[in-house]
Amino acid sequence: MKKMFPVAVVMLILMLGGGPAWGADPIKLGAFFDLTGPASAIGTPTKLVAEMVVKKINGEGGVNGRPLELVIADTEGDPTKAALIAKKFCESDKVTAIIGPTRTGTGMASKPIVEQNKVPTFMTVGGDPVIMVKPYHWTFKSPQRTSVAVKKTFGYLKKKGLQKIAIITAADGFGRDGKSWLAKLAPEYGLKMIASESFQATDTDMTAQLVKIKAANPQAIICWTIGKAGSIVAKNVKQLAIKAPLYQCHGLPDPIYIKLAGDASEGNIMPSTKLMVASQLPASDPQEKVIQEFIRLYKDVYKYDTQFPINTHSGYAWDAIYIVANAMKKAGTNNEKLRSAIEATKGYVGISGIYNITPEDHNGLGTDSMVMVQISGGQWKKLD
Repeated sequence: MKKMFPVAVVMLILMLGGGPAWGADPIKLGAFFDLTGPASAIGTPTKLVAEMVVKKINGEGGVNGRPLELVIADTEGDPTKAALIAKKFCESDKVTAIIGPTRTGTGMASKPIVEQNKVPTFMTVGGDPVIMVKPYHWTFKSPQRTSVAVKKTFGYLKKKGLQKIAIITAADGFGRDGKSWLAKLAPEYGLKMIASESFQATDTDMTAQLVKIKAANPQAIICWTIGKAGSIVAKNVKQLAIKAPLYQCHGLPDPIYIKLAGDASEGNIMPSTKLMVASQLPASDPQEKVIQEFIRLYKDVYKYDTQFPINTHSGYAWDAIYIVANAMKKAGTNNEKLRSAIEATKGYVGISGIYNITPEDHNGLGTDSMVMVQISGGQWKKLD
């Protein structure tokens, strides 16, 4: 009986969630997000998901018998601070890989640091420049590329027979990236841009820009921004009684957007990850089981949804960390071998899509990873 006691104790610990007893040093992952500042509503739940994923991986035995350990930091949305944190991760904390940051501007500020220090970094930013502006040998990103979201939107407009469009974009890094791709890809879809306006992401009224857009009489308006600014555009569109449908970008499928925009969100259309319409996915969809497991953990186990309702951003850290962890299981923690293994990722079924990363594409998602959704009765409706 005495000989069996230690085994019973171990089993009890495991049943209570104590996890394995580690006999190896942890693998450090730097994780920096906007935990305060304008994008904290995105950055904070991203951090929570990162912690959730690490607990899940560690509970399943870690990576080749070693636990993952997050070194968490707050960029505050400040590019300078993001660069300093990236430097600390690389030089002082000696992390094996980095996850984050939250926004394109902080991503671009930290990219030269991780590239110079040769630390594999999987960003959770929306904009394309982090994996378009060279060098990006060590830099990857989990959200769909801006170009993919634009193509998804334009494909839908073409299917609906719409040709004359107007755009209104934020003057920050994310908005400028969107504007560039909207202008570049429009001719490929037979679309004519008849008006183009911009605003500061902190502006509280876009009426002047939208008055000009209304006068141009477009068949559709496309807005490219994240956060509160998108809801302000929606309200201004409604106030001006503009009849053209409003299309938002892939950064705004979020219950908070509906809450902020109110009735003005009704009928708005946008590209989204499948996460927003999980209950409308067929069982044959390869992502359906993965997404449902994510929702179960997020809502039922950790109850994050009570404070941060699931949105299109919610799965980005899950995918980034899993891809990095899967690569570590194959290649270990040597920086070059790990980077090469991440770059060779094929067929990873994630929350945001099925990833097929290549040396030319450090994202690996296509338009099939997105769905067009419309807000109807305050709910998300899958359109395609």
